[in-house]
Amino acid sequence: MPRRTIAVALLVLAALASTLSYTGFLVVGVVATYLEVGRVTAGLLLAALLARFPWIRQGKLRIVGVLPPPARRPFIAGLLVLCLLHFLWWGDYVAAGFTGFATAFLLAFPWLRRAMFDRMLSSVRAFTGRPASGRGGDDGMVIDGEFREKKD
Repeated sequence: MPRRTIAVALLVLAALASTLSYTGFLVVGVVATYLEVGRVTAGLLLAALLARFPWIRQGKLRIVGVLPPPARRPFIAGLLVLCLLHFLWWGDYVAAGFTGFATAFLLAFPWLRRAMFDRMLSSVRAFTGRPASGRGGDDGMVIDGEFREKKD
């Protein structure tokens, strides 16, 4: 069964990657249409806007980009919604489906990542002997004590 599970997981990841790649192609096309430039120019513009570079400052490695980290996800979501509305306006429902799926995945990804991480962590904690609760099983209302009998 582990081989079949791995095969299914790889197939799902390949489908997700191809769907998101095609959505990126569609987004670049819509941006190129609105800016009245070629696809290559629109792709380079988006790449320059969303790129992140390593930067060493005061002896620490940091990642910097043109857009600050809190603005990246809303910018990408807004771009995907713009493309979704563009495709719905023109009646291209297949492309709208791809961009709608990518938008839903982008919005659900933080929750999905947290749920998957918690599930993997709980299965690992089952083998280590520690409780699976997030706080390590400590209850603030329980007083832990040790009693020993005194020999006379």
